[in-house]
Amino acid sequence: MARTAGKNAADWPLRWDLLLRYRLIEVIALWEGRLTTNHLQRAFGIGRQQASKDINHYLAEYAPGNLDYDRSLKGYKPASTFKPVFTRGVADEYLQMMHAREDLSCAFETLDVRELNTEVLLPPSRDLRPSVLRPILQACRDNLRVEIQYASLSNPEPEYRVIQPHTVVHSGMRWHVRAWCEKNSDYRDFVLSRIQDEPELTLPGEHHAEQDDAWQERLTLQVTPDPRLSPAQQAVIALDYGMTDGALTIECRAAMANYIVQLLRLDGPQHRDPEAQQVVLANRDEVKGWLWGTN
Repeated sequence: MARTAGKNAADWPLRWDLLLRYRLIEVIALWEGRLTTNHLQRAFGIGRQQASKDINHYLAEYAPGNLDYDRSLKGYKPASTFKPVFTRGVADEYLQMMHAREDLSCAFETLDVRELNTEVLLPPSRDLRPSVLRPILQACRDNLRVEIQYASLSNPEPEYRVIQPHTVVHSGMRWHVRAWCEKNSDYRDFVLSRIQDEPELTLPGEHHAEQDDAWQERLTLQVTPDPRLSPAQQAVIALDYGMTDGALTIECRAAMANYIVQLLRLDGPQHRDPEAQQVVLANRDEVKGWLWGTN
C-alpha cells in the first residue's frame, strides 16, 4: 500500500474498518467504473450519510482528484489521473472482493451482497476443522512439536507422526502445513484435511523455518506459451497471461514450486493437447531438482 505524499505514520489511518472502506472505494471505482454510497452501505451496513462522509474523507485526505462525480452515472468514476493509494490496482483485488461476497452469500442466504453481472466459481471446500488448525497455528507461533494421526496416499492407514510446523499454506486448492517430520528427518508438507485426530501440542522443537532449505531457497519459474501452438495462438496466450517478451516470470519459494506447476498444469505437456496445455515451464531443467518426480 502506497502512502500519499506528505503523510507520515501518525496521520495514517490504522482502523481496519476505514482501511477496508477505502480499499472498496478504489476497487469498485477502478474495476466497475461507478461508485455510489450504496456500495459502502451494503458492504458495511452503514447509513448513506456515513458512506458519503467516507468517500469525501478519502478524496480530501488521501486521494485528491482520484474520483470524478458523473451526474449521468449518478456516482463517482475514476479520474484519468487515478492512482491507487490503498490498493495495487490489479484485477486480483477485485476477484478477492467477489470471493468474499460469494462466501457471504453462501453462508447467509438472505444477505444481498452480490453485484449484478458478476459470479465466482469457488473450488470445493476441503475438510479442514478448527480443532486441527488451531493447535497447528499455535505450534507455528510457539515453536512446538505436535503429535498427529496422519493418512497419506503412500500410507493410507492412519499412523502417528510427530512434526514441528512452521508455516500454514494454502496452495490454491487445499490447506497444508510445512513442518519438520521426525519420522523422515526432513521437512515435508502435511495436508491438514488428512489429519485424523486433534493435534496434541508437546515439547518445544529444534527445527525452524530458517533451517528449511526448500523454504528459504528462491526460484524463478519461466512460463511460456506451448511451442506446439502456432505463432498466432502463442500471441493470444501471451496476452492472456500478461507475458513480457513471450514469458511470464514467477518468483516463488522452492517448496511452493510444485503447487504452481500443478495449478498451471505445467506437469505434462508431452501428453496433453497443446490447445489444452497452453503454457509450459521453459526452464524446467534449471528447477527440476525441486520438482516432484523429476530428480
